[in-house]
Amino acid sequence: MNRHRLGRTGVEVTGLAFGASGIGNLYTEVAEEEAYEAVRAAWRRGIRYFDTAPHYGLGLAERRLGAALREHPRDRYTVSTKVGRRLEPADAGGDDLAHGFAVPATHRRVWDFTADGVRRILEASLERLGLDHVDVVYLHDPDDHAEQAFHEGYPALERLRSEGVVRAIGAGMNQTAMLTRFVRDTDVDVVLCAGRHTLLDQSALADLLPAALERGTSVVVGGAFNSGLLADPKPGATYDYAPAPAGLLQRALRMKEAAERHGTTLRAAALAFCAAHPAVASVLVGARSAAEVHDCADRFAARVPAALWRELRATGLLPPDAPVPAEEPP
Repeated sequence: MNRHRLGRTGVEVTGLAFGASGIGNLYTEVAEEEAYEAVRAAWRRGIRYFDTAPHYGLGLAERRLGAALREHPRDRYTVSTKVGRRLEPADAGGDDLAHGFAVPATHRRVWDFTADGVRRILEASLERLGLDHVDVVYLHDPDDHAEQAFHEGYPALERLRSEGVVRAIGAGMNQTAMLTRFVRDTDVDVVLCAGRHTLLDQSALADLLPAALERGTSVVVGGAFNSGLLADPKPGATYDYAPAPAGLLQRALRMKEAAERHGTTLRAAALAFCAAHPAVASVLVGARSAAEVHDCADRFAARVPAALWRELRATGLLPPDAPVPAEEPP
């Protein structure tokens, strides 16, 4: 599988990346063996970039990912995790489904982008992962904590990078405005943008992706399927973790019909579109089973006919200037 460097660092990522939120019991429980097999399948398909966070299952995703990767040489893969949510023990009982994870509510999340918090959160992540270092650390969803993230959290990441504790630093969010500010105003190596550069939402083309290209900052694209609608568009499908609006559902169904007429699938087109922009280093896909991993790897490797892109543009389903595979960037 093709590899790309993150910014000006020596950190390499594969074009397709494994997101560990699913094996952190996102929405429903995943058995230990099933989680292990998902990571194992990713490795067999050539995926060497794995992303996780304390938020995912209150640390469960980090523990499972670390255990599954332990059988491989540390210098053969790249791991990223995130800081910004500190996990504190809690005795409230019940589950964590209010935050989206089917795990016991043994801890509570505390927003913390202070310098001390960043170090403490990372140290706890390393312990759960069973690693002495991670390659990439992102500030996780600092939307409502901009002041602290820029003036305390980011400088802390810079120090960790200069000390060699981490190799690359960045921010991960579901919006483009603040990520663009990180690209323009700081020395981040990479940003993780979820859901804003997809077949249904090209808002990152307006600010983030041009800025990243200009600055030499890498972009990892998450949310390629917009939380489900582009994976399997049908009534009841979700878009950005909520029921899909009727208009978007109809648009996704038209794209699916077009893809099938051209002998491909909507999932293949969704992944190919995300990867096509020259600033994008990797497309991050969450998977909870080996079957899901194999499907994503197959779709990612599939060639999407140029005729499909021409039709999507001609019918107004894609902007005429959106970069697509096998074409020069605008």
